Amino acid sequence: MDHYDPQQTNDYMQPEEDWDRDLLLDPAWEKQQRKTFTAWCNSHLRKAGTQIENIEEDFRDGLKLMLLLEVISGERLAKPERGKMRVHKISNVNKALDFIASKGVKLVSIGAEEIVDGNVKMTLGMIWTIILRFAIQDISVEETSAKEGLLLWCQRKTAPYKNVNIQNFHISWKDGLGFCALIHRHRPELIDYGKLRKDDPLTNLNTAFDVAEKYLDIPKMLDAEDIVGTARPDEKAIMTYVSSFYHAFSGAQKAETAANRICKVLAVNQENEQLMEDYEKLASDLLEWIRRTIPWLENRAPENTMQAMQQKLEDFRDYRRLHKPPKVQEKCQLEINFNTLQTKLRLSNRPAFMPSEGKMVSDINNAWGGLEQAEKGYEEWLLNEIRRLERLDHLAEKFRQKASIHESWTDGKEAMLQQKDYETATLSEIKALLKKHEAFESDLAAHQDRVEQIAAIAQELNELDYYDSPSVNARCQKICDQWDNLGALTQKRREALERTEKLLETIDQLYLEYAKRAAPFNNWMEGAMEDLQDTFIVHTIEEIQGLTTAHEQFKATLPDADKERQAILGIHNEVSKIVQTYHVNMAGTNPYTTITPQEINGKWEHVRQLVPRRDQALMEEHARQQQNERLRKQFGAQANVIGPWIQTKMEEIGRISIEMHGTLEDQLNHLRQYEKSIVNYKPKIDQLEGDHQQIQEALIFDNKHTNYTMEHIRVGWEQLLTTIARTINEVENQILTRDAKGISQEQMNEFRASFNHFDRDHSGTLGPEEFKACLISLGYDIGNDAQGEAEFARIMSIVDPNRLGVVTFQAFIDFMSRETADTDTADQVMASFKILAGDKVRLYILLSNLHCSCFPFSLLSPRVSGGALPSKESFHRTTVQCWRSAGLKCGLTGSLPSN
Repeated sequence: MDHYDPQQTNDYMQPEEDWDRDLLLDPAWEKQQRKTFTAWCNSHLRKAGTQIENIEEDFRDGLKLMLLLEVISGERLAKPERGKMRVHKISNVNKALDFIASKGVKLVSIGAEEIVDGNVKMTLGMIWTIILRFAIQDISVEETSAKEGLLLWCQRKTAPYKNVNIQNFHISWKDGLGFCALIHRHRPELIDYGKLRKDDPLTNLNTAFDVAEKYLDIPKMLDAEDIVGTARPDEKAIMTYVSSFYHAFSGAQKAETAANRICKVLAVNQENEQLMEDYEKLASDLLEWIRRTIPWLENRAPENTMQAMQQKLEDFRDYRRLHKPPKVQEKCQLEINFNTLQTKLRLSNRPAFMPSEGKMVSDINNAWGGLEQAEKGYEEWLLNEIRRLERLDHLAEKFRQKASIHESWTDGKEAMLQQKDYETATLSEIKALLKKHEAFESDLAAHQDRVEQIAAIAQELNELDYYDSPSVNARCQKICDQWDNLGALTQKRREALERTEKLLETIDQLYLEYAKRAAPFNNWMEGAMEDLQDTFIVHTIEEIQGLTTAHEQFKATLPDADKERQAILGIHNEVSKIVQTYHVNMAGTNPYTTITPQEINGKWEHVRQLVPRRDQALMEEHARQQQNERLRKQFGAQANVIGPWIQTKMEEIGRISIEMHGTLEDQLNHLRQYEKSIVNYKPKIDQLEGDHQQIQEALIFDNKHTNYTMEHIRVGWEQLLTTIARTINEVENQILTRDAKGISQEQMNEFRASFNHFDRDHSGTLGPEEFKACLISLGYDIGNDAQGEAEFARIMSIVDPNRLGVVTFQAFIDFMSRETADTDTADQVMASFKILAGDKVRLYILLSNLHCSCFPFSLLSPRVSGGALPSKESFHRTTVQCWRSAGLKCGLTGSLPSN
């Protein structure tokens, strides 16, 4: 038996806890397992000359079970009990189960009593555990578990076959092609796989089962009809049958492996002998080639011509490119073959290979070292000889190249140095010519090295007795003479350029000073002309006075400006004197500015003409601003009266709407009289509109004499009219509400007082928290508990249906009139009684009888039920409201009775 890993068994056996449940789900699986497990047991029991017919009956005494374990394990179990009593049978079965457990197998819910009693499920589960441990457990491919290893083995063996795709141990085998493929892969002569069809599973399965039983000694463990007729064949039955194929074919493979091993040993010996012969021949050929090549490399006889030496070098290059590389590969292959041969001999426990004398790897390496040494010396000698012959030709060619380059550079340089272009140049052009001359001098100095190199090469050619030395010397002398002449002309041109530069710099300084002073003075004149002609827009007396003051300050600067003009013209006159005195040929005008003296004089005259025109314009604007100021003061005086008056009236209306006294009719009459007095104020508004129109026509945009604009006055007036009209309408609506709901004037005053008390900001509306406080002050039970919050949410949905977050006084009046008016329906009153009574039936009937004259008792009797008893305060408040709604006086004060 192979090495057994108990942990691996436990890992695979763990899912068997669901074995009983799976078996109950599909009875067809029990039939398949009966047949498969019976056939598997008989395939082993027949080795002991026996078999079983009924799997749950024949193992009940434990004897054949112990025999089965001895056959498949090759071990002896404890001696069985031969008695026929139940205790003897249980003892034998326990010995078998103990043996299974000793192999590291975890038995799940399997006991000896169930086996002795013929429990089919437990018996099949036990046999499956034995199959797993002794037939499947040792199957492992690439470190996988038993089940996965068996599945991987099947997949690899059937991979080349079309229509076969083994993914599991149930439906992948239904068409029978998987079984046929396993047989054909190992014994292709037994099955003609090409004739099988996927759509004929019965034929495929029967063919595989018959061939396996007849030729492979694998008993028929499955029925083709059961597999085809089952939606999902039993996995355990398929695994058991497939494991028989694995064991059958793995035994044949071991025998084949042994035969191959013997053939491999013989082949290795033959291969080693051939390697020895190849080494001897290759070593001899390589040593012979080395002996022939070394004398050729050691030949140092020089050639007289450059062509002959170059041919020798070309022959050597052919040797390096064509002849030597194959020999390098032969040497490397020889070493590889030697090492490979020695390794194979060592692995085969054969003695090491000893080449013939003089053909050891070390001998070949020594000979190769001599070859490379001769090769290295030969290459150095060839190169030295070629360098020696090339030296003279190289020096002569180098002399000619350098001389040609130098002569090309000096071409035209003498004519350039002798020209007098500086006589008509400007200062900037003179400076450019000096920079260019400095660059030429730098270039001239750089070419000094080239002239010295030319002379040095000519000297070396003379020393080496070059055949054309006379022509070289003549050309070198001409170059040196020309070089001296260029130096003299360069110095002469520099002096002339520097002299002209100094003269033009003086004129340039005067030009620059003229430009520096003319530009700002010209800008000042242009700015002055622009300011003097600029149209101004002012809105106040202060602004026109500021402009007049600035103009007077400008006129005060005119004398100094005239002095600056005279100084600038004097600089220009000095330049003219220098040009006439030294006869300078000026190439152009002042390079720093385009402003001429004529332009300066013309602009100065224009400025003098614009000054009185500006004086007249400022005087006219001053008179216009005085008129505008009078209009501002007139409008401001009226607006400062009307604005506060409107604000005061708005505040008074606010107080009237909050602090109303007397009846609603008295309040309404008072508000209408107030409205009449406001309307009578309209002529003053119209007069202010007339003044505003004059201000707009005069294009006056601001007024420091008042904070009120006409727009403010208009908006305030419209708000005042709207507010008084809205307040009158509210009182009218309150009268309508009072009359429609039957609310007394006293209640109306109470509602107004409560509303105003909580309207802290006097906005005429209440926020949610203010409204809640108002309701609590009126006796509503809307605390912070869930019931109170729900009640308050209901009330807010009534008074603020649009969810604006505020409650108006009208909405408040509507709600309170709905809550307290005497027009409540019978259902509303009965609902109130029910709330008061709670689960106190007597109290409910008592309250109902109080109003029996108004509401029939038949409406009340079905409603005698309810929830928890309300609090005393809620009961007291609601009862009072009921009496008030009925127009009665309530004497309930103080505490309430507990019942």
